Amino acid sequence: MLEAEKDAILQQALRHVPFDGWGDAVLARAVADAGFDPVMAYRAFPDGVGALVDHFCATADHAMLAALEADNLMAMRIRDRIATAVRRRIEYYAPHREAVRRMLAFYALPSHAGRGMKRLYSTVNEMWYAAGDTATDFNFYSKRALLAGVYSSTLLFWLGDESEGYAATWEFLDRRIDNVMQIQKFKGKAKEGLGRMKKLWFAA
Repeated sequence: MLEAEKDAILQQALRHVPFDGWGDAVLARAVADAGFDPVMAYRAFPDGVGALVDHFCATADHAMLAALEADNLMAMRIRDRIATAVRRRIEYYAPHREAVRRMLAFYALPSHAGRGMKRLYSTVNEMWYAAGDTATDFNFYSKRALLAGVYSSTLLFWLGDESEGYAATWEFLDRRIDNVMQIQKFKGKAKEGLGRMKKLWFAA
């Protein structure tokens, strides 16, 4: 509901957030700048500015998924699918780097930490589904936990990256994914080892 109004308010808010942060005053100003009555702040974002920040993240998720539709992910290796998803997500944020910095500070507050974790989970969940993940067992959660670490660390690295085209960020991302793939291989070998041990125990 009110998606067009939410988008209009967000676009106005992004003009002010780099200077004033994510706060109630920015939400009120954005509503006015978008040409709405002040009551629209509550109608569009009943939870206040936190809901506006969440909408910023949700908008980035939607943009990422739209971009991935043109990437032919299923023709790629799984590690490349994930790398592409993380890259597309961060690329959406490129014009709004200071707003992202302020967003992370907002979610880092104890009163907003739970909200931030929910948004992070939603993002990595979208990435895995886009990559074709069908896991329903423990791997479902372990994959999302690992990707949350990769995405979060890459986003933080990107915030300080001044290299051309963010080349250093994409190299950092590749290294992090390589590390995760090594962990996955280790887990696979560990499971095989446990399976062999169980057979020996039961055989004895």
